[in-house]
Amino acid sequence: MHAFIAPRHTAPSLTVLCAALLLSACAPMGARYSQQQLPNAVQVPDGHQVAMQTVGVGKIAYECKAKKDSSGHEWAFVGPDAALNDRSGMQVGTYAGPPATWASLDGSKVTATQVAVAPAGAGNIPYQLVKANPATGSGAMQGVSYIQRVATSGGVAPSSPCGMDTVGAKLWVPYQADYIFWKAA
Repeated sequence: MHAFIAPRHTAPSLTVLCAALLLSACAPMGARYSQQQLPNAVQVPDGHQVAMQTVGVGKIAYECKAKKDSSGHEWAFVGPDAALNDRSGMQVGTYAGPPATWASLDGSKVTATQVAVAPAGAGNIPYQLVKANPATGSGAMQGVSYIQRVATSGGVAPSSPCGMDTVGAKLWVPYQADYIFWKAA
C-alpha cells in the first residue's frame, strides 16, 4: 500500500479551499435570492435585503364552519404548524398560529400583518407578503421588516365535504413553502 503525501505547497491551498467552502456554506442565504419572477403585489419594497431564507414544512389546519354570508359551509383556515428549516434541512425555527408567529430556535420571534397575496398555481396556497411587527427577544428575528411566502406546494383547503354534519371538524393539510425574511438595508 502506498501513501500519498501532498507536496508542501499544496497543503496551504487545500486549507484555503476548505475554509472558503466552509465560509460560503455559512454565508447569508440572501446572496442567491431574486424576487424578479414574483408578482408585483408580493415583492418587498426597495430598501430591504434578505436576512434569512427558510423552508417551512408542515401542515395547515382547516375547520368546517358556516359561511359568513350564511349561504352554506366551507373549510376555513385556522392556522399553520410547520418547522422552518435552512436550505440544508436543519431546523432553525417554527411557524405556528394563530396568531401567525415565526420563531427562531434562538428564542426570538415575530408576528406580522398580511400586506398582499398572489396566486401560486392550482393546488397551492398563494404567495404572501406580510409586514413584520417588532420582534420579541434578541436573535435572528430582531429587525425583520417583511416576510415573503413563496415556492408554495399544497396547503389548500380540503376538497372533502363540509356541511351541517361536519361543522366543527378540523382537518390538517400538508404543505411546504419558502419563507424569506427581509430587514431594512
